[in-house]
Amino acid sequence: MIIDAIKNGIVIDHIAAGKAMELYKILGLGDLDCTVAILKNVVSGKLGRKDIIKIDRVLDLDWDVIGYVDPNITVNIIMDGRQVEKRQLKLPETITNVIRCKNPRCITSVEQELPQVFKLTDRENRVYRCLYCETQAGK
Repeated sequence: MIIDAIKNGIVIDHIAAGKAMELYKILGLGDLDCTVAILKNVVSGKLGRKDIIKIDRVLDLDWDVIGYVDPNITVNIIMDGRQVEKRQLKLPETITNVIRCKNPRCITSVEQELPQVFKLTDRENRVYRCLYCETQAGK
């Protein structure tokens, strides 16, 4: 299989195998009018198997969303065929409007214009809780 090199764009690498489509949907990559390549289950010496997303355009991405999906992801910015930046991501302290609170009594169920804000409460176990009602987010 041949996937062309990117001249100007973004390579999202070291995605846990099977997570690329989730990231694709959350980031809204299907709405872009440029080439987006998803490589699934690529052999990796470090991870065993991994997914990769290549975007043929430089654009602003929500680093917190990417870190929430998988904090081990690396993002490479490519300009003129060369890597100009490499970002190591981490779990964000808060995430907004990525997931919804599942508690039917939460204020966000009634006041639907309120942002869905979750705070990281347990980094080791990747636990996020609703800012308003403390309900644990489900993955």
